[in-house]
Amino acid sequence: MTERAWKPGAATGIGSMPGTDPGEAAAVLLGELPEFPHLPELPARGVGADLLGRTAALLVDLAIEVVPSGYRVAARPGHDHRRAVDLLRWDLDALEEAVQRGGGAPPVIKTQVAGPWTLAAGIELPKGHRVLTDRGALREFADSLLEGLRGHVAELTARTGAPVVVQFDEPTLPSVLAGALSTPSGYGTVPSVPEPAARDLLATMIEGAGRITGQPVIVHCCAPRPPVGLLRSAGAGALALDATLLDGAPGSMLDELGEAWDAGLTFLLGLVPSVAPAEPVTLHQVALPALRLADRLGFNRDILAERAVPTATCGLAGASGEWMRRALALTRDLGKAFVEPPEGW
Repeated sequence: MTERAWKPGAATGIGSMPGTDPGEAAAVLLGELPEFPHLPELPARGVGADLLGRTAALLVDLAIEVVPSGYRVAARPGHDHRRAVDLLRWDLDALEEAVQRGGGAPPVIKTQVAGPWTLAAGIELPKGHRVLTDRGALREFADSLLEGLRGHVAELTARTGAPVVVQFDEPTLPSVLAGALSTPSGYGTVPSVPEPAARDLLATMIEGAGRITGQPVIVHCCAPRPPVGLLRSAGAGALALDATLLDGAPGSMLDELGEAWDAGLTFLLGLVPSVAPAEPVTLHQVALPALRLADRLGFNRDILAERAVPTATCGLAGASGEWMRRALALTRDLGKAFVEPPEGW
């Protein structure tokens, strides 16, 4: 794999955007984050447009349907599954059109899918138990997702002319490790998954995605205490974290962060608020958590130019249109400031 596809000073987004118009979202992202745009997600469109439904649209020989408790494995593709597939297809059409109107391929494009543990925790088997409780089903879903990802990456490359970077979103992984997910009855919890098992499946997915793209694989977890050591040992090439939550991190976590950064991993640092703050913020204010993190870990701040990519703290689905544009502009300006720090930083 190449070291990284994105250039120093690049900035990107986590994934979700407000609104329901894929053409507008694609055009905005290509305009505001030209060095490292991503395929936008528009969950406001409803069923099939959220992270789980969108990822399920990539599955090969597996289908989902919607039940009162959420997504469930279906015997065959029905209306819900076809809707998810159609929404993703429309997004690809819109992105291709936006790239053509822009006059050239971006340097790199990012696509986001649910990681294996978040996917398996969020989809039920026919009897109501989570996929992750069945080892055979868990492996089947992982294999199916990798096969679907292969076709998705090839199509995204063909449509945009850009190399593709895959981001696995694992917001549910900490709950999987902690045994904090409820059973179908709601009166108990699913047993915790041991770290070695969680790491092994992630490693398989990361290795597979890396072979498909030839690029480092990003794993995103915006929990207050993401399992940094586990993600690093699973082979992630970059970690996407909410940097605003790291100020009070314990020493053990700081050690894991420092070891990961020192080993050459890139951090996608969530710095810009995902929704409009109560008071206006300056570029320096949103940069402070990144500056403090470098200082606390004992690195020269030059590391931010070498191995950090600014993002919003999480997806922008809940933002107003006005704040969305402001947040993207701040993110882009942060990337430039990491390379050429303003006076006084």
